Amino acid sequence: MTISLARTSTRNASLREIVGILKDQHPRKTDVIAPVQSIRAEGGRLIIDGAEHEITPDGVTSKAAEYKLTDVCESGVAEKLGIPVGYLRKTRHEAPELWDANVNGWLTHESREAKSYMIRTLRPSQDEDTGTARAFLSNGYRIIDNLDILTAALTGVSDAGVRVRLDSCDLTDRKMYVRVVADEVRAYAPELLRNYRSPFTEARGADNPTVFAGFEISNSETGCGAFTIVPRLVVQVCDNGMTITKDAMKSVHIGGRQQDGVIRWSDNTQARTLDLVTSQTADAVRTFLDHDYVNQQLRDIQEKAGARIKDPEKTITTVSQRLRFTEERRADIFAHFIQGADLSAGGVLHAVTSVAQTLPDADEAHELESLGIRAMELAASL
Repeated sequence: MTISLARTSTRNASLREIVGILKDQHPRKTDVIAPVQSIRAEGGRLIIDGAEHEITPDGVTSKAAEYKLTDVCESGVAEKLGIPVGYLRKTRHEAPELWDANVNGWLTHESREAKSYMIRTLRPSQDEDTGTARAFLSNGYRIIDNLDILTAALTGVSDAGVRVRLDSCDLTDRKMYVRVVADEVRAYAPELLRNYRSPFTEARGADNPTVFAGFEISNSETGCGAFTIVPRLVVQVCDNGMTITKDAMKSVHIGGRQQDGVIRWSDNTQARTLDLVTSQTADAVRTFLDHDYVNQQLRDIQEKAGARIKDPEKTITTVSQRLRFTEERRADIFAHFIQGADLSAGGVLHAVTSVAQTLPDADEAHELESLGIRAMELAASL
């Protein structure tokens, strides 16, 4: 028997689709601060005593709840209990009884220190027999949910008074990504695009060297990263995205230690947090969707993009090794570099960001795109 893990994700979705998924999940969310003595593994699932309540003739009583785990939650269990995640995954696939034994053994060990953990869960939907444990976190994790973040951030966009469009959205067990583009805030990058050819359509950058301003909003409900707004430039001829990671604005999910039990966050606490998100987003939009900002970023990029690549295969291999790309990804980037026909450091940037568009895994795509400018800088320095 193999323990199966729960997973919910969507790639290149519309705002309506993302909001629909988040609204479906929202009323099913429960966050529990549980002492280790109340947590156990059984049949490859987590059992948490007192995580649910029911009304009986004797009044309201608590009961145990059973949860299947997402991959993210399993990683959290491994990290918090000090179990190598590769080993834990191996037991899940090959010897599930060892999965239970390892988790229970280390939970018993942890009980000596009276530790508690936050488990973020979803109650079962109509077609499910058990709930889902989405994350296994410290009890000091500060929750900022995706739906609330999205609502507050879009209010901040509106407050900034800049006309934008929602480009596309991704949702994974790890993060939510929402990409926004301002078509009216554009610039020309002829030096960056004059030799480039889209690997998707073969359209030439020289014929349309337009770049749009934009940004990406991301957030994690499961401990995989802060609420972040990062500026992003979008090349019209191919939709390649260039993220300016050095200017990213972040809000880390760290709070005070929470008491044991099911968490009920006060309206005032949530309102203060979301008001800050709205204000930060409005400030970020005014900064990132500014013609002067966009032109300065393009000048910085084009300054390095023109460096010629004498040995493409060696250069891309070296860049891939330094950025720890897999062999499969290195081969993809090299193929896109050849198809792009731009034998410069800028061509490496285009290749990395165009490959990112093709990846079905949104987390991997986001990570690869975020390294595009760094890949260009490394290529220019070789």
